[in-house]
Amino acid sequence: MKKIIFTALCCIFLTAGAFAGDYVIGGGDALQISVWGSPELSLSTTVRPDGKISIPSLGELKASGLTPKELTGVLERELAKVIKTPIVTVIVTGMTNYRIFVFGKGAVAGVRTLTRETTLLEFLSQLGSMENADMENAYLVRDKKKIMNGFSKLFEKGDFARDIVLEPDDMLFIPDNFDNRVSIVGAVIKPATVPYREGLTVMDVILNAGGFTEFAKESDVEVFRKNESGESSKISVNAKDLMKGDLTRNVAIMPGDVVVVKERLF
Repeated sequence: MKKIIFTALCCIFLTAGAFAGDYVIGGGDALQISVWGSPELSLSTTVRPDGKISIPSLGELKASGLTPKELTGVLERELAKVIKTPIVTVIVTGMTNYRIFVFGKGAVAGVRTLTRETTLLEFLSQLGSMENADMENAYLVRDKKKIMNGFSKLFEKGDFARDIVLEPDDMLFIPDNFDNRVSIVGAVIKPATVPYREGLTVMDVILNAGGFTEFAKESDVEVFRKNESGESSKISVNAKDLMKGDLTRNVAIMPGDVVVVKERLF
């Protein structure tokens, strides 16, 4: 019974410790090693740069490159030479081997080392402004395989069903949204280029640019759009009617559109 109860406790503690099954211990990681019924053999320790730890009565053992579960097995086999039926738990209390790689031009590229179990949404929230990121075409690579395409439903719409726990050495590709940005030029207060978002309309873009200048020809707004073959088309919009409340011509904006507000001659 004692063995069964403690085994259950081990499972709880290992689950609470980040990546009990999959996390690979590395140099600099902090470990809490507990030996049931033998407090003199229990200790908190840090994995040295050479990957080893020192255990009372056992001396030096290699911990780097092992998961907590694997290290538990090693310790139990070695301690069996010293005490009868040893029961060991290993908890990673501080991580240095939890690296996430970010590449692409939509976020600052680099390697980030996490100190605790972190979800994709938590990680994205730590990257700062994502205004220039193309979240729709971003993806997650694990073990050289794409396991998730598109982060917009999670990051922009709060679809938490798509939130997953990141694992050490995961790679995030976050491209720039340059080709999808929407530009507005001409007789507006603040000509600008803005990120595309689903549901964006021509009126949204105009308001984002601060509205019309006093010289704007509000009845003559044009939306230029390229199709897949690169050919351009033009959509004329009477924004003056839109301003009066007629939203039937509030054209839906597509990625890459250019909105031009013409000026009156006098």
